[in-house]
Amino acid sequence: MNIKKLLSYEWDAIAGLLAAVAAIILHLLHIVDEHVILPIVLALLGLLFINFMRHTRNNELTAEQVEQAGHTLRRIESALKPPDTILIGPRQLRSVTEHFTHHMSGDAILFNVCLSMYRPQPLFDALLRPAIENPMVTSIQFVLDVSQKALWREAVQPKITACTGYAKVREPRWCNLSRTISFILSDSHHSGGTEALLSFWGEPFMAQSVDRDVPRFIFHLQKHSELLSHLVELERSCLRSESETTVFHNL
Repeated sequence: MNIKKLLSYEWDAIAGLLAAVAAIILHLLHIVDEHVILPIVLALLGLLFINFMRHTRNNELTAEQVEQAGHTLRRIESALKPPDTILIGPRQLRSVTEHFTHHMSGDAILFNVCLSMYRPQPLFDALLRPAIENPMVTSIQFVLDVSQKALWREAVQPKITACTGYAKVREPRWCNLSRTISFILSDSHHSGGTEALLSFWGEPFMAQSVDRDVPRFIFHLQKHSELLSHLVELERSCLRSESETTVFHNL
């Protein structure tokens, strides 16, 4: 048995208990009378009181240390800023996208998304149908490149019309989108603010195959991200450019 373990024992309590047992035995054997027992009892009471006071002080010190640690932890938490952008890899891509679409609310914008990823029915059901059938979503506006018109009519629009709440999906706004950026922008009733899923066309963010392009990495922009306002302005600028082009051709 090591010394540290021996020192951890309450030797004063043990000694007091042994003294009490010895006094009771001696009294029962009529070896000592009440005049001898009384000082022993008083000494034991004093010993117990001292032991109680010592533990009380130790408890007070422990409480002070816990309180100081709590203050330190709160200062650290207040100094830490939550990330405004989270990179989502292939393993969490589907779960994060499904969570995002299930918690969308208000007006949603799908800007320059790759429609080919909605061609397979399972992917459509997992990635787009929840947003269409989400009662918290009031409208869904696609802003797409004109090169995806045929894909929209053949593979995506029929699936949308088969969904409950398909009327909230507005006619896509067709633009000449030379930019490689792609995003889904919407309010979230989960966080109480606007969030976005941001991606880019091409490697390494999008896996290119023969029949379709599928996002591989995306950025989840939190409600306090400064990029959100830039995405809104990007969508508006593309629409303004398209409107100006339409007016020019009409002239």
